[in-house]
Amino acid sequence: MPRFVLAAPVVLIAIFVACVTTPVTNRQALNLVSDAQMNQLGLQAWHEVIAKEKISRDPRLSEIVSRVGRRIAAASGQNYDWEFVVIDSPKTVNAFCLPGGKIAVYTGILPVAQNEAALAAVLGHEVAHATARHGAERMSQGLVAQFGMQVVDQAMKDSKYRGLAVGALGVGAQFGVLLPYSRLHEAEADKIGLLYMAKAGYDPVEAPALWLRMAGTGQRVPEFISTHPDPLKRAEQLEKSIPDVLPAWSASERQPTRAI
Repeated sequence: MPRFVLAAPVVLIAIFVACVTTPVTNRQALNLVSDAQMNQLGLQAWHEVIAKEKISRDPRLSEIVSRVGRRIAAASGQNYDWEFVVIDSPKTVNAFCLPGGKIAVYTGILPVAQNEAALAAVLGHEVAHATARHGAERMSQGLVAQFGMQVVDQAMKDSKYRGLAVGALGVGAQFGVLLPYSRLHEAEADKIGLLYMAKAGYDPVEAPALWLRMAGTGQRVPEFISTHPDPLKRAEQLEKSIPDVLPAWSASERQPTRAI
């Protein structure tokens, strides 16, 4: 019997048991990669980013991002090796998180944020990617998709339609599984991050306001082939979620909505 046929049930069992529960949303997420492995990969990528990018030397911006970021990280309850840096790139409206709690904010997003509470929404979103282990889930999905394409390739090795089938499965995995899950991750990080910012004392109404401003920053590719939900939809969903986090905000040590 072909080895790939024997391997398939084992992989299916591994997928079934290798699930974790995401914080706040309690979603069952696939995780075939250990935290230690992901943290090592994240640290390696972080060193590469720091070496390549122009790190901001503005002490005021660095202090703001670090202070707000650490309040958000503390609110998450996760004792990661958190690190926050500001990358000097005025035209880049972005921020990112690497596994293990390494977070970078580009200076281009700060004028859109306008204030510390909106920055808390950005950082809450990025911290949520780390605590929900979205990087590990994305890698796990890639491993499963890769295995599926190998199985089809072996099963149709004598068929003249082999190349077409494998190619179609690759497209199906990309648009049918991987990108939609990435949009799910973004929406989930918004929801988790909203709670984190509220617990940290930042006014949650600034989260949808941020995404309304973000909607006016430039053109986007169609949502179907985008890894990020539409900004206006994000603002709408965040607005609906505000009542859920108001008790946490009311119980928090309120932080002023200072201009950046």
